[in-house]
Amino acid sequence: MSIEALLAILITAGLICLMVGAQRVVKRDRSALDKRLRRYGGRAFQLTDDEQKRAASQQVTQMLAKRVEASLSGRTFAAALQTDLARANLRLTVGEFVIIQVAAALVVGMLAWLISGAPFVGSVFAALGWFIPKIWLGRRQSGRLKSFNNQLADTIALMSNSLRSGLSLVQAMEMISREGEPPVADEFQRVVREIGLGVGPQDALLHLVRRVASDDLDLMVIAILVQFEIGGNLSRILDSIASTIRERVKLQGEIRTMSAQGRMAGYVLSGMPVAIGGLLMLIAPSYMGALFTPGPWLVLPAAAVVGIVVGSLVIRKLVAIEV
Repeated sequence: MSIEALLAILITAGLICLMVGAQRVVKRDRSALDKRLRRYGGRAFQLTDDEQKRAASQQVTQMLAKRVEASLSGRTFAAALQTDLARANLRLTVGEFVIIQVAAALVVGMLAWLISGAPFVGSVFAALGWFIPKIWLGRRQSGRLKSFNNQLADTIALMSNSLRSGLSLVQAMEMISREGEPPVADEFQRVVREIGLGVGPQDALLHLVRRVASDDLDLMVIAILVQFEIGGNLSRILDSIASTIRERVKLQGEIRTMSAQGRMAGYVLSGMPVAIGGLLMLIAPSYMGALFTPGPWLVLPAAAVVGIVVGSLVIRKLVAIEV
């Protein structure tokens, strides 16, 4: 095929495409496009049955949580519980957490009642189930605090190096929030966000201390606040604080290693009577019920509870070494 013939074919095809395109532009026939759009957008958006049930249950839960929150507002324990939730980094309100406690008590109590067949056993286990979310909250809070303290020395050293390189304190905290690891990065990100919303750096750091109950963090914040008031070389102060915290963390790890046997013995000696008593109440409620019938032998379970509590406190006091 010659070049002239190939050019003629290409020109003819181009003219045909131009004519067809011009005809569509002039007529503006949108019937095909409208037909395709009606296939997807002709009906109103509808939720499935499962999604409707889930949305309804979430709405009921939110309404109930708001009512519980309103009834508990102003109470001392509600403020303390809100502080614990913030320290554990749980995005729950006080009302939602109380609902979780009630649900845990009902579930554990009903299961114990069905297994044992005794309402008294169900009530006892319901009382224990009420404290299960609280125990989990305390363990989550202590674990988060331990992780924070372990990361704090390196964080302070990074802040000191940033100040020495010419960054401001806010810029150093912003860099920590970007490059650090949780939970330190999360907490400093809150500090930077509060400063961005207009809160002063001193107040934002005080809020940080209130959220994280750490003595090492308190020492760092006090040093920064003193430097705000009287001035000084903050990077050198932070270096000495970081060195002190590293030594404290190292010494605490050695102490925990040496006292692990004593702590485990305390857990076993305190938990074994409670576990065996609860198991016997489930499988033989009539056998354990004799201890709780009116009479002078009611002193026995009371003395057992007092002995367990006193023994666990003594063991905890012996193995707790302050650094």
